[in-house]
Amino acid sequence: MDVLLDMKNVKVDIKTRSGTFAALDLEHLWINRGETVALVGETGSGKSMTASAIMKLFPTNKAKITNGEILFEGQDLVSWSERKMEKVRGKSMTMIFQDPMSSLNPVFPIGEPMVRMICKHLGVGKKEAKKTAIEALSFVGLPDPKGMMKRYPHELSGGQRQRVMISMAMACKPKLLIADEPTTALDVTIQLQILYLINQMKEKQGTSILFITHNLSVVSHIADRIAIMYGGRIIETGRTKEVFRSPRHPYTKMLIDAIPSVTNDRERLPVIEGMIDRSIEGCPFANRCPKARRECSTQGMPKLEGSSQDHMAACFFPLEEVPALV
Repeated sequence: MDVLLDMKNVKVDIKTRSGTFAALDLEHLWINRGETVALVGETGSGKSMTASAIMKLFPTNKAKITNGEILFEGQDLVSWSERKMEKVRGKSMTMIFQDPMSSLNPVFPIGEPMVRMICKHLGVGKKEAKKTAIEALSFVGLPDPKGMMKRYPHELSGGQRQRVMISMAMACKPKLLIADEPTTALDVTIQLQILYLINQMKEKQGTSILFITHNLSVVSHIADRIAIMYGGRIIETGRTKEVFRSPRHPYTKMLIDAIPSVTNDRERLPVIEGMIDRSIEGCPFANRCPKARRECSTQGMPKLEGSSQDHMAACFFPLEEVPALV
């Protein structure tokens, strides 16, 4: 496969009053061209920090990449200047956020920033940029796309604002789309429509997608591969169907067991007791893992291992692999 994005040994530290906090310690994450990779984990696991590291847009100026490389088309983004990054953001790589209202400028009608962005990245005039923007709004199914250009963000529903964000993301035909929990604030029907539109970007434009979510039910419908995050680290990764069928890390198994099912008659869903403890020197899940042993807290962080890159887990005592069905 042709790798588009390759992150190796990436560490992000945040300076606080009490010291330096390791927000991300990512051993390996890669995305092939035309592939959808889902990054899954609970709140605080490091999913959004991974996206921030790729875009080099951190929520605080106290955060900094202190180690590793982020190769985008073979070029290491870590060494790039802000001026150089500005040339690829919005063009070669784009991002959809969970709350589009925080990303759309309430002062301008939605068409104005779209036209400016297209002019900047595609090097076309305003007339051509406006035509491209209208086509993008039409693609995502917004009614009266020409009239929509004149409307302000507050005049649109949540689903419409998210469609506007997708249209802005696809207008310059990016090679990589990062979707950070884009369906969390939407109802189920709109969620499905947004997932369909994101998948259309992949099918029609060949866009690679990093889909960030805490919802495993969504992942099973959209992702080719999945990466499970915990405590700022990737603890399991592999082909989506393979991970769902035969999880190797106890945390992954517990997440899958907690998915609601209409066919299961259990009275209550399983709960993962406790909280993330980043002070543990070994496996970050050791304090919550029902299968943890003494070695899990004393032998350092386990490495991602497996028979192939199709399925790897960072666990000293991985769960037994389920035999494949013949």
